[in-house]
Amino acid sequence: MAVKGQLLQDPFLNILRKERIPVSIYLVNGIKLQGHIDSFDQYVVLLRNSITQMVYKHAISTVVPAKAISLPAATDGQTEQDDS
Repeated sequence: MAVKGQLLQDPFLNILRKERIPVSIYLVNGIKLQGHIDSFDQYVVLLRNSITQMVYKHAISTVVPAKAISLPAATDGQTEQDDS
């Protein structure tokens, strides 16, 4: 089940990281953080602005890029319709 979530999450975060797109990250408690994604793994995102912050993914509600991005097209077996 965690693997399916990674099929969207990793490419999305990787594009934001590679292209250094500014992001706003909203936490579940309502706090807004802004910066560039420096790195990420299964559990955390490193967010850089004037300092680098380690943000735990379980505390993140929403990631909003400053500009629209396009994700690579899903290949067979990687669509949301597989949930049925």
